[in-house]
Amino acid sequence: MRSLFIAGLLGLVTSLCAGQGEAPQAESGAQGAPGQGQPAPAQPEQSEATQSQPTQSQPAQSQAVPNPVPQKKQAVANPPQQNQSPITLESNETIFSILAALNACGYDQDLTISDATRSNVRAEVQNHLRESPEAQASLAAVCDFYEKHVASPDPNRNLSQYISLALYMDGPPHFTPRVKVEELPPDAAVIASFGAALEHFYDKGGLHAIWERHRQDYAAATQRFHVPLAKMVLDTEVYLKQPSSQYLGRTFTIYLDFMGSPNETDARNYGSAYYVVVFPSPNAATGASALKMDQIRHTFLHYEMDPLAEKHYSSIKRLTPLLLAVKRAPVEEGFKSDISLLVTECMVRAIEIRTTGSKSEEAMRTQAVDDAVKQGYILTRTFYQEIVAFEKDPQGIRGAYSAFLDNVDLKKEEQAASAVQFASAASPELVRLSRPEERRMLVSAEKRLAAGDPKGAQELAQAALDKKIGDQGRALFILAEVAVANKNRDGAQDNFQKAIAASKDPTVVGWSHVYLGRILDMKEEREAALEQYRAALSAGGGLPEIRTAAEHGIEKAYEPPSKPQAQKD
Repeated sequence: MRSLFIAGLLGLVTSLCAGQGEAPQAESGAQGAPGQGQPAPAQPEQSEATQSQPTQSQPAQSQAVPNPVPQKKQAVANPPQQNQSPITLESNETIFSILAALNACGYDQDLTISDATRSNVRAEVQNHLRESPEAQASLAAVCDFYEKHVASPDPNRNLSQYISLALYMDGPPHFTPRVKVEELPPDAAVIASFGAALEHFYDKGGLHAIWERHRQDYAAATQRFHVPLAKMVLDTEVYLKQPSSQYLGRTFTIYLDFMGSPNETDARNYGSAYYVVVFPSPNAATGASALKMDQIRHTFLHYEMDPLAEKHYSSIKRLTPLLLAVKRAPVEEGFKSDISLLVTECMVRAIEIRTTGSKSEEAMRTQAVDDAVKQGYILTRTFYQEIVAFEKDPQGIRGAYSAFLDNVDLKKEEQAASAVQFASAASPELVRLSRPEERRMLVSAEKRLAAGDPKGAQELAQAALDKKIGDQGRALFILAEVAVANKNRDGAQDNFQKAIAASKDPTVVGWSHVYLGRILDMKEEREAALEQYRAALSAGGGLPEIRTAAEHGIEKAYEPPSKPQAQKD
C-alpha cells in the first residue's frame, strides 16, 4: 500500500521540476480548483503549477472567502481542470512593486546579506529617480504614506502589513483592493489606501521595466526551490499517508521575492488559501535552512491539518477547559482563546519534532517536546506519543485523527498542565490566521451602535479587544462611542485617548481628536480643546468630514445640541 501511495505522488515531483529553463515570456499556469463561491485564482507572473494524480476528494470544511491572490482580469478565462494541483511556486509583480517602493523609502533590513538582485533593483530605481522629477514626486508620496503608517519599531512587522495588502490587491497598474476595507485582514485594512500612491510611483518610477529586466533572476530562484520543495511535499504526504489534493478548493502558494530580509518569512491563512512569502538568500546559499524549507513545511502542515480540525470541531471542543491552563503561558492570545488553534498547533509541532533528525537523536526530540510544552503548547507530548503509534499503522492521518482526540484524557492533561513551569517567552507562530467572521466583528459592533444597541456594540468591541481581533484602536473607539451614548464622559475621554495611541487609521485618530476636543469644550477647557481640533486636522485633515468638524471646533467652542421641547397643547 505504501509503494502504491508513493507511486501516486511521483507526478507531483516531476511537475514541480518541469519547465524552468528560462523565464516565461507570457503569463501561464494555473492553481487548483477554487472553492465554491470563490473567484478563480489569478494567472501568476511566473506560475509553477504542480500536477498530482487525481484523487477522490471531498469539499473543504472551511468557509469560502474572496481569494486574495494578486490577479489580472484575464485570469478567469479558462477554468482550472480537476487534476491540477493546488500547490504552486510563483513570483509576482504586485509583491515586487510594493517591496521595491518600500526599499526606495528606506526599508533596509538585512540588505547586506540579501541576494544581489535586491541591491541591483534598488540601484536601478535610484537611477530612474535621478532622471525624473515626476518619479521623485511620486516616491515622496509613497514614502510619506509609509512613514505615517509605522505599525511597530520592528521593520519586518511594518513590512508584514504590506504583504497582507498585496495578497488582496489587483495587479498593476492600479493596485486596488478587490474587497471592501472591512473585508481586508486587520493589518491590511489600516493601509488600504496605499495603492493610490503606489500606482503613480509604478508608472513614473518605471517599475514594470525593472521587473521585466529581472524576470530571469526570479526564474532562477524558483528553479532553485523546485527539488527541495517537491521533496518536502512528497515526504510530508507519505508520512501523513494523505495527498495534498485531499480537499478540493484549498490552495497552497509559495511566493518568492528578493526585496525583503532573507531572515524573514511571511505565512498567511485566509480561509481555504495558504500563502508563504519567502525572501531567498543569495544564490550561493543552499540547504533547507537557506531555502526556508522548515518554515514552508510548517505552513504546509497547517494546510494539511487545519481541515481535520474543522471536521472534528465537536471532539476538539471537549478540550476547551485546557484553555484555562494556558492563560499563564507566553503563547499568542489566539491560542489562549481558541481550543481548535491550540490543538492544531500542538499536533503540527509534534509532527515536526518527530520527523526532525534521526532515530538516534531521540533525546533531542524529547527536549524539543518539553520546550514546546513549557511555551504553552501543552498537548504536544500527548500527540507526539500518538504519532509514534501512528507511524506503525497503515491508516492515514485522516482516519487516525479522531482517535488522537479521543485518547486525550482531559483530567490528566489539566493536572499535568497545572504543574508546568511555563517559560518566559515563546517562539512566535509563523502562520497568521485571518477569519472572515473575526474581520466582521468590529463592523457588526458599529452596526449595533448605529441601530441603538450600545450594549451589543460594547460586547462585540470588548471581545475584539480581549482576543486582539482587528484594529485595537478601532475597538477602543467604539467603546468610547458607547460611553458617549451612555453619558459616561470620563470613560469616553479615556477610550478616545487609548484609541489614538493604538491606531494608525487616520479616520479613527482624527475623529478621536474631534471628540476629545468636544469633551474638553464641555468641561470649559478651551485651550486643551483647540489642541485636539488642530491634532484632528493634522491626523485626518484629508477626510472632508473630519476637516469640517475640526474647523468648526476651532471657530467656536462645542455645545451639545439642546433637546427639543415638547409642544404645549
